[in-house]
Amino acid sequence: MVGVPTLTLNNGVEIPHVGLGTAGPGDEETRRRVREALDLGYRLIDTAAKYENEVGVGQGIADSGIPREEVFVGTKLRGADHGYESTRKALDGSLRRLGLEYVDLYLIHWPLPRRDQYTESWRAMEELLAEGKIRAIGVSNFLPEHLDRLAATSSVVPAINQIELHPHLPQHEQRADDARRGIVTQSWSPLARAGDLLAEPVLASIASRYRKTPVQVILRWHVQLGLVPIPKSGNADRLRENLEVFDFELTDDDLAAIATLETGNRVGDQDPRTHEEF
Repeated sequence: MVGVPTLTLNNGVEIPHVGLGTAGPGDEETRRRVREALDLGYRLIDTAAKYENEVGVGQGIADSGIPREEVFVGTKLRGADHGYESTRKALDGSLRRLGLEYVDLYLIHWPLPRRDQYTESWRAMEELLAEGKIRAIGVSNFLPEHLDRLAATSSVVPAINQIELHPHLPQHEQRADDARRGIVTQSWSPLARAGDLLAEPVLASIASRYRKTPVQVILRWHVQLGLVPIPKSGNADRLRENLEVFDFELTDDDLAAIATLETGNRVGDQDPRTHEEF
């Protein structure tokens, strides 16, 4: 079994450095993937109310037989539930579907600035954190302007900001802003949905020198930048490979070569200033 190192969040809670993303499949397939991933050594599982597979995540955790306190579970508040009272009810719904008494991480999935209710949701999340229903609270897809508003109206700094991040979209400015605030950046779509990025000759060249795959090189890049990638896979060999990134280290030249892959392109053109998710 692969041991996964952890990072310490700004409230002292530890999060595994690599986790499993679950967006996409329904409950039955999610259940299988989560159980298999936990058997292989994963200890971070990411889901969201929007994914409509929290039941499968909870069942996979139960199937594994691993003690609850050893699994770091994160889920997210969907857009339709923004607001103070609705956020409290939404977490209760997620806990019920997951079959858990608490989650380790609860995120606001998107800021939805047009609705302008994320500060109300954050106030509810601060209370739920104090009540022990959540171990750490954070955000997803937030820009500096959104984080500024939270800072002006609350005392709890987000522990995590989960954003789209990969070598085509390295998010330099947002990463620096998160770091300045003491926020750990978590990477969704860390492999750019396994599209053109994996065919880049630069990655193939680096991978061959370390006897690794381009996927492992990309995940190692995330790790060395202090990020928490959550790649998705339903294949046992790929799940295993995605954890085997702690036995080699990229050089400064490797990192410089990977930096040339930046295009600024998002995989789904989802701009946090305008994207709406309900």
